[in-house]
Amino acid sequence: MKLFRRTALAAAAVLAVSPPAFAQKSADTLRILFTDAVPNVDMYFNSQRTGLILAHQAWDMLVHRDPATFEIKPALATDWKFTDDLTLDLTIRQGVKFQDGSTLSPDDVVYTLNMAANPESKVATPSNYAWIDKAEKTGDWTVRVKMKKPTPAALEYLAMVTPIHPKAYREKVGPEGFAKAPIGAGPYKIVKNEQGKEVVFERFDDYWAGSPKGKPGIKTLHVRFVPDITTAMTELLAKRADWIWNINPDQAKDVNRMPHLEAVRQESMRVGYLSIDAAGRTGADNPLTKLKVRQAIWHAVNRQEIADKLVQGGSRVPIAPCFPTQFGCDADAAVKYAYDPAKAKALLAEAGYPNGFDVDLVTYVQPTSWTAAIQNYLQAVGIKPKIQQLQVAAAIQKAWKSEAPLYHGSWGSYSINDVSAIFPVMYGKDAKDNYSQDPELEKLVAEGGSTADPAKRKAAYSAAIKRMTENAYWLPLFTYVNTYAFSKELAFKTYPDELPRFYLAKWK
Repeated sequence: MKLFRRTALAAAAVLAVSPPAFAQKSADTLRILFTDAVPNVDMYFNSQRTGLILAHQAWDMLVHRDPATFEIKPALATDWKFTDDLTLDLTIRQGVKFQDGSTLSPDDVVYTLNMAANPESKVATPSNYAWIDKAEKTGDWTVRVKMKKPTPAALEYLAMVTPIHPKAYREKVGPEGFAKAPIGAGPYKIVKNEQGKEVVFERFDDYWAGSPKGKPGIKTLHVRFVPDITTAMTELLAKRADWIWNINPDQAKDVNRMPHLEAVRQESMRVGYLSIDAAGRTGADNPLTKLKVRQAIWHAVNRQEIADKLVQGGSRVPIAPCFPTQFGCDADAAVKYAYDPAKAKALLAEAGYPNGFDVDLVTYVQPTSWTAAIQNYLQAVGIKPKIQQLQVAAAIQKAWKSEAPLYHGSWGSYSINDVSAIFPVMYGKDAKDNYSQDPELEKLVAEGGSTADPAKRKAAYSAAIKRMTENAYWLPLFTYVNTYAFSKELAFKTYPDELPRFYLAKWK
């Protein structure tokens, strides 16, 4: 509440010295703020949720996943067929234009898929494309995707994380030039892209008819990146922005008291987590390499209280380290850890740390009160975390450089409803986020992702979950409940896959 009052006062001060900039309905411009600046709007080269959101406005995928039913529908591919466990044949839609006026063809599809699957491309999340062996053109309008392994979730990956790029243009300008001036085949085209500062989208008038996304109802999207949620709230209250999200849940009621604003909540597939350096990536003498220390951490944090009192809105504590609806997320296989600070202290003493220890805790999570709560719970049993609060990209880089003994982050699985979108990222061999580096666990994760047999997949993933939890590697904290705040002049619908679809928004 104090944060809201400070923000409101700041907005009032702004309004006192300058006339309010009213909601941009009259200008047909939706002004959107995010707090995590995207260094590269090309989805293949960033792992941030905001990057995914921006990409879905400007690019189309081969197939479309209905946001309400999760049904896979035709998009840039009109139909498809799995001819065997390792082969997917697709028919590419004719008459689709890229935003530079060129015609989308199977050559663009083959080029994009092979680029994404090539290790030399150094995409941000290789596990999203590691299942692709190669793509090849099989006819004037047909493409075949050969898989390295059976991938039951292949269509989900093609729907959520595989935008199609124009081959000729990208080869002409190169990856860096493409990142600065990208071209897609989606409902909006990017007309201005000042990396890390703002992105401006305009409705693409030649967008293909019959798309499940539909023609955008708003002409222009103006996306700006601001340093923190307080700034975003100030801009919203001062009527210099029309849409923000992930505000402090305590602020929702106060926002709804404002005559021109609305706040809504929606649980998403994102899981907040605490990564623990069991492998000793930050130093071999790291106390976190000891099992009893990690078990103490799992017992020390009152996750349910954080979910109920801080995240709010129906947030849940995942029993297994994945989102509950994902295929393979077997809660029954997980070892359970009750909140028990006395047991945590005893385990620390048994591990040789009766007085606890100091440790760095790296995070980008907003609101900062969530990380502070974790810090307080750990301090209560003797572990003394020093919080390093960074911007998203900086925190991710620090973790990838093995500089994050404790790391408070979140993972939305790119909204893919299968544990193959989370386990290889956090536990896969050579994965940048793998702070357990357990060969047996890596083997189980690989087994679960190398067969199309549901029973075999479940067995491997259940065994993996048992090993993850009995070794207390990666602590699932809570599910995210996004809190959106926006102008009442805007008709905007939320979805559980944490993907704001501005192309579906309209002015009232």
